[in-house]
Amino acid sequence: MKTPVFRGTCTALVTPFSTQGIDFLALDRLLELQLEAGVEAIVVGGTTGEAATLDASELMSLIAHCVRFCNGKTVLIAGTGGNDTKRAAETARSAAALGADALLCVTPYYNRCTQTGLLAHYETLAAATELPILLYNVPARTNVRIEAETCAALAELPTVAGIKEADPDVGRVLRLHALCGEDFPIYCGCDDRILPFMACGALGAVSVLSNLRPVAVKSLIDAALRGEYARALTLQREQQPMLEALNAAVNPIPIKAALTLAGLDCGPCRLPLTPASAELSERLQQLL
Repeated sequence: MKTPVFRGTCTALVTPFSTQGIDFLALDRLLELQLEAGVEAIVVGGTTGEAATLDASELMSLIAHCVRFCNGKTVLIAGTGGNDTKRAAETARSAAALGADALLCVTPYYNRCTQTGLLAHYETLAAATELPILLYNVPARTNVRIEAETCAALAELPTVAGIKEADPDVGRVLRLHALCGEDFPIYCGCDDRILPFMACGALGAVSVLSNLRPVAVKSLIDAALRGEYARALTLQREQQPMLEALNAAVNPIPIKAALTLAGLDCGPCRLPLTPASAELSERLQQLL
C-alpha cells in the first residue's frame, strides 16, 4: 500500500525574481501566506516556478531556502525532473541532501522517448534517492504521455508514491486506479478540474490558483475530501472566472500578474515568457 506524500492542497509555488536573481524576501511573503492557510504541501522548482529558466545553483538555493523557512510545517516537494536522465538523477540526490520531503519528476520533454524509455528514466530516478517520487504527466507541455500501463509498471517501484495528473481527461483517474490499484495516489494538476478528479478518487490537487487564493482552494479540496460534493461544486464555480483568466495565457504569466496586482509583487517572468498583456491585466484587476 502506498503512503500518500500528502492529502489535500499542494501549491505549485511561483518563483519571485528581481534584477539580481531570486527575490527571497518576496518568496518569504509567499511562503508565509501558504503556511498561514495551512496547505498540506508546496512544490518549488516546478512548471509554475519557472524551473526551465533556473540554473542548477538557483534551484538548489531555492530548495534550501524553502526547506529552512517551512521547517517541517508543510510537505516540501522539489521539482527535479528533466529530459537528461543523468542530470535529473543528480538533481534528485542534491534536493534530497538539502532536506526536501519528496520529488516531483516531470516526464522527459523534447526527446520524445518511448514508453520503454520512460520506464528506464523513472527507474533510474527511483534508484537515485530514497525520497518518494511523484510522477508528473503533462503531455500538453512535454508531448509525452505516461500511458496507464506504464504508470502501473512504475507503481511497482517502492519509491514511486503517486502521480500529478495534468492530462485533462477525467476518465484517466479511473483507468489509473483500475491498473495501479485504488490506493495509488493521484493528484489533480488542473485547477479547473479539481472537483471531478477528486470525485473519481484523486487525493487532492497541485494548484496554481492557491498561490493567490490558498484558503479558497483548500476549502474546495477539503470539502471534496469529506465527500461534500455539492459544497465543493459551489466553491469550484466561484473560482471559475479567475481560473479562466489564469488560463488565458501561458502559466505562470497570469498568476504572477495577479499576485502583483494583489500586492504580492513577484517580479517578471523570465524570457522567453513575457509580461501579461494590458487586456489580461485589466481582466485580472477586475476579478481581484
